[in-house]
Amino acid sequence: MRLLARGLSILMVLAGSSAIAATPAHAATGTQPVHDYASAIREQVWVQTPVDSDSDGQPDRVAVRIIRPDTTSKVPVIFQPSPYYAGLNDIPNHDDIDRDGSVSAQKAAPVNRADNIVFPGYLDNYFVPRGYAVIFADSLGSGGSTGCPTSGGRNETLGMKAVVDWLNGRAPGFDASGAAVRAGWSTGKTGMIGVSYNGTLPNAVASTGVRGLETIVPIAAISSWYDYYRANGGVVAPGGFQGEDTDILAKAVLTRANPEVCADVMAHLEQAQDRETGDYSAYWAERDYLRDAHKVRASVLLVHGLHDFNVRTLHAGQWWEALGRNGVERKIWLHQAGHTDPFNIRRAEWLDTLHRWFDHYLHQIDNGIEREPAADVEVAPNQWVTSKTWPLKGRDTTLRLGAGPRQTFTDDTSRTAESLAAAPDTADANRFIHLTAPLTKDTRLSGTPEITVRADLAGDSPYLTALLVDYGAAERYAGVRTLPEQDCIAPGIEGDPGCFFKREYVTATTDQEIVTRGWIDVRNRFSPAVTTPIRAGKPYTFRWELQSTDHVFKAGHRIGVVLISTDRDHTLRYPAGTVVGVQPGASSLQLRLS
Repeated sequence: MRLLARGLSILMVLAGSSAIAATPAHAATGTQPVHDYASAIREQVWVQTPVDSDSDGQPDRVAVRIIRPDTTSKVPVIFQPSPYYAGLNDIPNHDDIDRDGSVSAQKAAPVNRADNIVFPGYLDNYFVPRGYAVIFADSLGSGGSTGCPTSGGRNETLGMKAVVDWLNGRAPGFDASGAAVRAGWSTGKTGMIGVSYNGTLPNAVASTGVRGLETIVPIAAISSWYDYYRANGGVVAPGGFQGEDTDILAKAVLTRANPEVCADVMAHLEQAQDRETGDYSAYWAERDYLRDAHKVRASVLLVHGLHDFNVRTLHAGQWWEALGRNGVERKIWLHQAGHTDPFNIRRAEWLDTLHRWFDHYLHQIDNGIEREPAADVEVAPNQWVTSKTWPLKGRDTTLRLGAGPRQTFTDDTSRTAESLAAAPDTADANRFIHLTAPLTKDTRLSGTPEITVRADLAGDSPYLTALLVDYGAAERYAGVRTLPEQDCIAPGIEGDPGCFFKREYVTATTDQEIVTRGWIDVRNRFSPAVTTPIRAGKPYTFRWELQSTDHVFKAGHRIGVVLISTDRDHTLRYPAGTVVGVQPGASSLQLRLS
């Protein structure tokens, strides 16, 4: 779904193919750029899948484009799937699907002729000279692939799994003439990588336990589609785009010549997703990769931005925990930016880490990366720390939300969460707020907070929203900008020079920051799958998780918990005026602090 931008200390690795040194392909430090990128083999195949999602009586086929070294040795594969390579249909809320510039880059990569294949991004330029094949494949119903898109449905998973199977000799492939094609050049060892939807598909394929998929690198990726479009029974807006849902996304990526073929599929998505109740159902279970985390064989290098409001951070936190419970080898990067590839915010270090990661799991080089600290976290702009575990082994802390009598506030749908969190020492009829005393030392929060609220509601809105706020002046992340200078990180060819603009953070000094937030539809207090009406004015106990996070509250700052009903940018907006009564003494927030 998107890329952002920025680069700090950037390493100039290579300026062109003439810079490639004649060193062994497998030096002690890892693979070396010994293969001529300009002479790489470029080809296109169509892989047959076991599904017929468009019900035309023919198995769906996946369009696969390949760039690989011109060598007689077999090579492993770096595989990036996507539904975006052929661009997007004109659908509301999807004029820029990733909302940070990435789609324009994807549109620069049409379905190429086999003799003129060019990939956007850095993967092919950097890794093909180092003895990897890089392949891009169109998800079902997009680009050159047949079938219908289903926004994370089982057919999409099996479509991309078929590519891994083809690389291992278990699925048929064909060239443009229809002749059978085998991947005899491949070792079968495959790593999948991508950002957003492109990173979600690796999660999906890994959850099948397919053999040959040795590692995945999901960046800003979804772990459960329910948690992308819903939250604890409530309908929420990913990235603040009201009205977006799975059917809208599927229609946006459907770029085949006859989209009416998928009309019935689109109608089913629209009906089955259920925007009325927001309940978890079989529809969402099909798109919940957490349910199959026990099947994951691949190692996982998980990356997420702490300011990602599109694919929110809970996706990373809950996937990380599920993988850990099932003994999966894993490493995590958490950075300060939003929905982006770390190539854009910590380029040299990212290339080094990703290179060693793929070398270890795909070329089987013992470089020790699996024994290094598991977590790299950017706790403030340009301030990185490492730790053996994540979340940190701190103290589990219960923050009581005060004492005293019941307090009420009135829902105002016209106000944003940011405005409702402002001016903490001023009375505000549209919120409940609890503040700690100023902290005596820096305090780091890591993990997934959980809030318990004893409250009653009377009115139309069924939402309770919890905001965790850092009150105190600090220089904070405010975005990313593109610089005029470029890095040439690898060799290139005409139309694909291997050079990329540098990026840097934009920061701003602010008095407060919403660190994380979470929502519940109070009618789903017993289960996300069951709607149980409440009685107006009757108190109930509600419990729900906020988004996973990692944040340092500086000494002298105060921690604030703000309760509101409608979160204007993220929840549905019912008629204003709901009155919420909070019992502070029976309400609390659970935190992991260190």
